[in-house]
Amino acid sequence: MSSASAAAPGASHRTSTFRILAAASIGNALEWYDILVYGYFAVTISRLFFPNSDPTTALLLTFGTFGVSYLVRPLGALVLGAYSDRKGRRTAMLLSIVIMVIGTALMAIIPTYSTIGILAPIAVLIARLLQGFAVAGEFGSATAFLVEHSRERKGFFAAFQWFGQGLAAVLASLFGVILFGLLTPDQLNSWGWRLPFFFGLLIGPLGFYIRSQVGETPEFEQQGPAHAPIRDLFATHWDRLLMCIGIVVLSTSSNYIILYMPTYAIKELHLPQMLGFIATLVGGILLTIGAPYFGHLSDKIGRLRMMVVVSILFALSAYPAFVLLVAHPSLAGIVGIVCWLSLLKAAYSGVLPALMSELFPTATRSTGIALAYNISVPIFGGFAPLIASWLIAVTHSPLAPSFYLIGTSVLSLIVLGIIHWRVKL
Repeated sequence: MSSASAAAPGASHRTSTFRILAAASIGNALEWYDILVYGYFAVTISRLFFPNSDPTTALLLTFGTFGVSYLVRPLGALVLGAYSDRKGRRTAMLLSIVIMVIGTALMAIIPTYSTIGILAPIAVLIARLLQGFAVAGEFGSATAFLVEHSRERKGFFAAFQWFGQGLAAVLASLFGVILFGLLTPDQLNSWGWRLPFFFGLLIGPLGFYIRSQVGETPEFEQQGPAHAPIRDLFATHWDRLLMCIGIVVLSTSSNYIILYMPTYAIKELHLPQMLGFIATLVGGILLTIGAPYFGHLSDKIGRLRMMVVVSILFALSAYPAFVLLVAHPSLAGIVGIVCWLSLLKAAYSGVLPALMSELFPTATRSTGIALAYNISVPIFGGFAPLIASWLIAVTHSPLAPSFYLIGTSVLSLIVLGIIHWRVKL
């Protein structure tokens, strides 16, 4: 891997736009695909890998493992983010995809609780920790890689972070629709649930190959390796780090509430699980197409203006959307709310990476973006399904997930105002 990273000077300038976007998107798609598969198949995983005398407890343990694994992400952000600022974006992206493939392989082959007992949930936790560590470095490195390959279209290029995540949602949801539609419950529980993870293993080598063929970014080559990115970040850019954490809040909360919708459809609306996957499939398509468009639009009309408008729309529409869904639980209802949330998410998140990159200089960009993102995600995203389940249990209201979306919308809106006042981008 280290030899591959020694690209000839100027190689990055000869890299085609398609190869740049593909290198960032395919690795990002793989890494998020594995995370989404875990979330989408949470009900099945809870039955197979956790003590299931109480189905609710087993599901909470599944989402708890999902959330706890996010606690390793700040560490992964510091290690892989700083590695990217010192050694290069491309080299860090290669390392992150290797770590993710190892975690995916572990999920694909773990025996169930009925076979190895308590070792099963422990192995699931280890796999999730590896995946969380890899994704932590991926976001900062891939975002820096994308924006530093473009001078005039940073919003459009950076939005391909979410193109990859949207593509991951499409692939994961397709597996949900196909497997739950074609397999019997016994087939799904015995071997069917493993197929999406084995598919992820096929994508890994392709992503590694594409990334190995691209050059380093022009900005990094001009700047040169950073010597102490972590120290410089906390010494001179701590305020911008806090701002970035704040604007990520809405992006990650909406993302993981959408991730929670297949489980919500089963537990609260008593709909067939396949309907939830159809909804997230349509939502994933919207994110895949919409994020680059909104990123392109932000290059023309401004990032802060777009994100403020979308934050307000989130806050105003979340509660009515859940009211309509609960009143009319159906395929049309759940597809409608997921599509609306996904459209708003595409408009907000498609602009987010470029705005984050503009808050940091080249020398600390990967570290700053990665750490901000991976502090916010564990707190407001990784535990979002668990928080949503807990809120519903405490309030006895199926509308409770909307309360969480409204709160995070207001928080990010306040931080966007602070950025406008202090940074004036």
